[in-house]
Amino acid sequence: MSIADNLKKYKSEVESDGVKLIAVSKTQTVDAILEAYNAGQRIFGENHVQEMVDKQAELPADIEWHLIGHLQSNKVKYIAPFVKLIHGVDSIKLLQEINKQALKNNRVIDCLLQVYIADEDTKFGLGFDEVIELLRSEEYAELKNIRIVGLMGIATNTKNEKQITVEFHELKVFFDGVKVSFFRKEDSFKEISTGMSADYKIAIEEGSTMVRIGSAIFGKRIIKHFKTDSAN
Repeated sequence: MSIADNLKKYKSEVESDGVKLIAVSKTQTVDAILEAYNAGQRIFGENHVQEMVDKQAELPADIEWHLIGHLQSNKVKYIAPFVKLIHGVDSIKLLQEINKQALKNNRVIDCLLQVYIADEDTKFGLGFDEVIELLRSEEYAELKNIRIVGLMGIATNTKNEKQITVEFHELKVFFDGVKVSFFRKEDSFKEISTGMSADYKIAIEEGSTMVRIGSAIFGKRIIKHFKTDSAN
């Protein structure tokens, strides 16, 4: 099947439930992304800053670029002029840098707090208690050029669907509590970014509003002309 055919399949499954489909375009060529764009896709997710910067310069201006990988503070300045949503914010230090660079660009940048929900040491994220501590802090209250619009989480890499369901469910329960406690009057706090190719159906059932699907749409083609580094 073509990229357009794959995209049609997933969009019909996902968007019928009011969930946003993020086409994960890391390692994909500009031509492949254009094929998805011409098939109606407008939201693309990248893991590496330099790759996203290079692609953004070559592709249509109405694309929404989401940074879905781990982001280092010293890389924020490169995406601050255009990034639509930063998914993986896991520290007040990173929020402060995003705020600083957003101010320089006369923008308010939307962010998701990444919550650690997996039973794995390799995942990033804030603990539930750390999210509360951050939102109560004076440092957070001073930030006027960022907007927290929801939470993001990555489930354990396992075939145990019961475990995945529990992890996504716990994040949704926590999201509801955070909404009531800190964002009751803010309609913008509405996003839960969970679910990838292997578990997106479970994520949707457990309240996800955004799912991230890559190789199932694009196939496993590796680009060669974009420079990336493991540190993002």
